[in-house]
Amino acid sequence: MHIAIAGNIGSGKTTLTKMLAAHYGWTPKFESVDFNPYLADFYEDMERWSFNLQIYFLNKRFKDVVDISKMDDVIIQDRTIYEDARIFAPNLHAMGLMSSRDFENYSDLFDLMMSLVKAPDLLIYLQSSIPNLVAQIQKRGREYEKSIRIDYLTGLNERYESWIKDYKHKLLIVDADRYKFGNRPEDFEAVTNMIDNELFGLFPDTKLK
Repeated sequence: MHIAIAGNIGSGKTTLTKMLAAHYGWTPKFESVDFNPYLADFYEDMERWSFNLQIYFLNKRFKDVVDISKMDDVIIQDRTIYEDARIFAPNLHAMGLMSSRDFENYSDLFDLMMSLVKAPDLLIYLQSSIPNLVAQIQKRGREYEKSIRIDYLTGLNERYESWIKDYKHKLLIVDADRYKFGNRPEDFEAVTNMIDNELFGLFPDTKLK
């Protein structure tokens, strides 16, 4: 089984991935940011490095999806391949930070990849406001994230909402502003109750929106 967590930068994907892996005994697949050769350069000069960064992410994410399809464990994944193509690359293109030529090339490659893989069995979307995202980004204190622009985060959030609205597969939306699962055990329990309901039909009255 493949469970995936989606959400904007700072929404709590890695925290929830770790917690769910420990709670259920699932195998985590984390998004690697510490060893990304393009990320710091991208935040300094988005237009120069946007295509390189997105191709790097797409390559890594496709490898992850292929690996997951071959595994017998239940996998909990921090960020999905869809977010690169449906959120980040279109946002960069719309902002004038990725050329139309590069975006079309990227999109063609993504479409080819998606013809070879299937959607997660459950997608968990962490829905968050911009102030909450900014607070979380500042709290974790990554040096390369200090130069993230508010208009960049805002554009990503708008695209997340549009993508989720049209998502056709099994979906759970968690209000990350309200449910502080990383700090409050009762909120984490509420999240696991909803996941149990989605996967196993338990706790049908639990609501996280």
